[in-house]
Amino acid sequence: MNKQEVILCDELEKDLLGAMNSKSYDKLFILTDENTELHCLPAINKLLNNNNAISVTIPAGDLNKNIETLSHVWTQLSQKGATRHSLLINLGGGMTTDLGGFAAATFKRGIRYINIPTTLLSMVDASVGGKTGINFNGLKNEIGAFAPASSVLIETEFLKTLDKENFFSGYAEMLKHGLISNTEHWAELLNFPTDNLDYTRLKELVGKSVQIKEDIVEQDPYEQGIRKALNLGHTVGHAFESLSFEEDRPVLHGYAVAWGIVCELYLSSVKTGFPTDKLRQTVQFIKENYGCFSIDCKIYDKLYAYMLHDKKNTAGIINFTLLKDVGEICINQSADKDEIFEMFDFYRECMGL
Repeated sequence: MNKQEVILCDELEKDLLGAMNSKSYDKLFILTDENTELHCLPAINKLLNNNNAISVTIPAGDLNKNIETLSHVWTQLSQKGATRHSLLINLGGGMTTDLGGFAAATFKRGIRYINIPTTLLSMVDASVGGKTGINFNGLKNEIGAFAPASSVLIETEFLKTLDKENFFSGYAEMLKHGLISNTEHWAELLNFPTDNLDYTRLKELVGKSVQIKEDIVEQDPYEQGIRKALNLGHTVGHAFESLSFEEDRPVLHGYAVAWGIVCELYLSSVKTGFPTDKLRQTVQFIKENYGCFSIDCKIYDKLYAYMLHDKKNTAGIINFTLLKDVGEICINQSADKDEIFEMFDFYRECMGL
C-alpha cells in the first residue's frame, strides 16, 4: 500500500495547491456534505473555482454512509466525465472521507484522492491510514477497501467550528492513541483542559496523535499484526454503535469507542493485568466527559451477536486488542461469552446503571 502524505497545514490553500500540483489530473472533483459545503468549502472555494472543480454534495450524518449515497457519488462522477486520471478531494468528517475514499478506490478501478478532514475524529482517525468504506446491512464499515489518500491535509482551524459533542467524539480516538503509545501522552490527554480549549496546544496534540497512527499503519498497512492495536475499544464500541442505530438512539462514533474502552480496559485488567489505578483514572475521565450509554442485561445477547459479526474475528472467536499497561499491547486476545457478560456487568456498575 502506498504511503500517504500527511500535512499539518500552516496555510490550507497553499498546502492544497501544492498537493494538487504534485499530481497530474484531467478533471478535479470536490466532495462535501451539506454541512461542510456551507461551513468549510468557502475556505478553499476560490482555489477550486480557479481549477474548474466539479462539486458533488451528499447528505450529512453517518446514517447516510450507505450504498445509496455511494451510488449517487459514482453516478455524479460518471455523468460529469470523471476518468481514471481524475482527482477527487474529500472535504468533511469521517463519513465523507470514508465514503469518498471508497468511491475513489472503486470508480474505474481507482482514482486518486485527497482528504481534508474537518472534524477532530476524521483528523486523528478516519481520514488517515487508508481504510475506506460504507455501512451495510446494519453493520458498521461492512463494505470497504484499503486505499490510502494521496495526501491528507489537516487544518485545525476547522476545529473552532465544532460543537462539544463532536470535539469529544474525536478526542476518544486520541485517548485510544495515548493508551497504546506511552504513559506520558496518556496522562497529558487526561489532563488537557477540555472545558477551555487552547487551540495551539490542541494542534500539537493532534499532530502527535496522527503520528502515532501513521507509525503503526506504516509498520502494518493491511492489519495483519500490530495495526490491530488501533482496534482498542472498537470491538465493543462498534456493538454499542450498531445497537444505538437499531434502537433509534444514535450515538457518535467516538462516544461508542469511549464506552468500548471502558469495557476493554476492564477485560485487560482481568486477562492481561492492566493496572487498576490506570483503569480507574481512564474510566473516571470517560464517565465525566461522555456520560454513558444505558444498557440492561436483557440486551447482552444482542450486543454479543453484534460483536460476533465484527470483521476482525476469525472462526467465530471474538477478537480483542487488550493492554498489559499503557503502551504494552496484546493483540489477538479472546474472551468467552461469560467473560464478555461480566464485562458488561462492570460497565453498568461503574457507569451507575
